[in-house]
Amino acid sequence: MKNNCPFVSVIIPIFNEKRYIRQLLHSLLKQDYPKDRLEILLIDGRSEDGTRDEINEIIASSPEFSHLKIIVLDNFKRIVPCALNIGIKDSKGDFVIRMDAHSAYAPDYVSKCVEWLEKTNSANVGGPMVANGKGFVGKAIEFAHHCRFGLGGGRFHDEQWAGYADTVYLGAWPKRIFEEVGLFDERFTRTEDIELNSRIRKAGRKIYLTPEIKSYYHCRDTLRGLWRQNFANGKEVVYTKIVAPYTLSWRHFIPLIFVVSLIVPMVFFPFSFLATIAFVLVAGSYALANLFFSFRLACKNGFRYLFTLPVVFATLHFSYGLGSIWGLLTLKRWLKK
Repeated sequence: MKNNCPFVSVIIPIFNEKRYIRQLLHSLLKQDYPKDRLEILLIDGRSEDGTRDEINEIIASSPEFSHLKIIVLDNFKRIVPCALNIGIKDSKGDFVIRMDAHSAYAPDYVSKCVEWLEKTNSANVGGPMVANGKGFVGKAIEFAHHCRFGLGGGRFHDEQWAGYADTVYLGAWPKRIFEEVGLFDERFTRTEDIELNSRIRKAGRKIYLTPEIKSYYHCRDTLRGLWRQNFANGKEVVYTKIVAPYTLSWRHFIPLIFVVSLIVPMVFFPFSFLATIAFVLVAGSYALANLFFSFRLACKNGFRYLFTLPVVFATLHFSYGLGSIWGLLTLKRWLKK
């Protein structure tokens, strides 16, 4: 890379990231982009686990970090869109690249983002969301993430897709795009990227997805963690659809429709035999589909996962659907905030 390449600001929201911060900083150190054309903004939600001490210790322990400009900023609101907006406002770069502490990055991640921003003249570029699980349950969750039955048909879950898309994992933007479409909407803590990308598309700008931009997302490694994550995701899609109806597609509400189609017949069990039939049809169809895709993944990744994958799929779908129901029930309270 030549020293006349664009100046780049990497913005990274962090909060209690002591477990991942060392890997993250060394991943940044290994980037092949010229260090004098790069700044790293770590926007910290006032971590309580010693993350900042860990950052200082890592930087002090290796003289190589003296070539990397690292700035730590405060995020008193402790939510991701606020951190991103703080980073964007403080950034000095021609391009802004978002990273996440829970991901690992190829050494050419930054340079590929810059390359594809310049090559496509897009308002946002990024790669697919490639899950990486740890432990037995974590690997099963990883496999489910890469299956259409698990998370639906979003292109950014496809490791091979290249072309224009609705959204990408993380993202990289020309800084000027935020003057055109605005910053992240701080009302949304889980769909802020989808909402921003919707505004970008509404403005007639393009979003480009390419597998050449490589990163690996550390997915949840417990069923409890997966349930909590997807319950919150399901809840927020309801809030987002009401406030920003242009944002989400119908596929985000399939789990809601599925769970409701089970709950409603259960309510009418005592009054209607047809309700029993409807429940059996829906539950039976889901069970067969679940077992079919679990078997396919087990054939590919090992039969020891055969009895775990159905539980993972059910956790994904029921937590998301119930979260959306809770979102409907709490919508009025959320709107008053």
